[in-house]
Amino acid sequence: MKHLTLLLFYLLPLFSFSQTTCTLESRQKLEEMLSHLSQEDLSSKTTNELVIEIGKEFLKTPYVEKTLELPGEEKLVINLMGLDCTTFVETVITLTRLAEEGEFTFEAFEKELKNLRYRDGVNEGYPSRLHYFSDWIAENQEKGILTDITAKIGGSPYPNAPSFMSENPKFYEQLANPANLAEIKTAEATIKERTYFFIPKTEIKSLEKNIRSGDIIAITTSMSNLDIVHTGFAIEKNGRIHLMHASSKNMLVEISEKPLSEYLAGNKSHSGIIVSRLISSSR
Repeated sequence: MKHLTLLLFYLLPLFSFSQTTCTLESRQKLEEMLSHLSQEDLSSKTTNELVIEIGKEFLKTPYVEKTLELPGEEKLVINLMGLDCTTFVETVITLTRLAEEGEFTFEAFEKELKNLRYRDGVNEGYPSRLHYFSDWIAENQEKGILTDITAKIGGSPYPNAPSFMSENPKFYEQLANPANLAEIKTAEATIKERTYFFIPKTEIKSLEKNIRSGDIIAITTSMSNLDIVHTGFAIEKNGRIHLMHASSKNMLVEISEKPLSEYLAGNKSHSGIIVSRLISSSR
């Protein structure tokens, strides 16, 4: 019986509240990172410096897609063992904010991640997750977490009217529910009403002097029904801005071999970037 109890413990995938799922491996890695951060003197580091330091801790982490797409009730997924481009960005930002706030518990991470990932910081089901990254940027700017600096650093108007999800519900199990589909359409209409800016990829090289290591990079697309196709963090390397990101091509978290402007030039569907900068949390 003792061995059975231990086996059940190690197989148990869920922690904390019923709306959260986290494997034992992920929880152990998260708590190790939080413990390490709690022992560092971070007082002299800027927010962007923390982003880079924490982001580098995830280099070579496997790329895993659709980790948030679980069947059934919407869960706050915490997964540090496999990341896609968005969950990499969310995880690093959450850890950065906790480090600045001096909060180093699993519960604090859970609360901060939920605030970042969901509309108004509340998990009210599948449609409340910020599926479109341009929506994610705008919502988290309203929460005071970040600032979209694209227009300020030389960006041009970006026509942004994503409709891919509502036009392709077959790709999303949860959109078989008509109520969920209706809420996604409402979110798409809200995005369309906003004003967005982007830096066309042909202008990135001339404007990259205005981008700092640790800024959030969202890659825009020439596809009219999508907004953002990839995201990561700017990182300076040999005097040029590169991209630290979870790569679906190389299947791991990495720093791009090519500078950001050349990285985008090699992909016809990439049209440019939106640049955001985290606002420092109180320490």
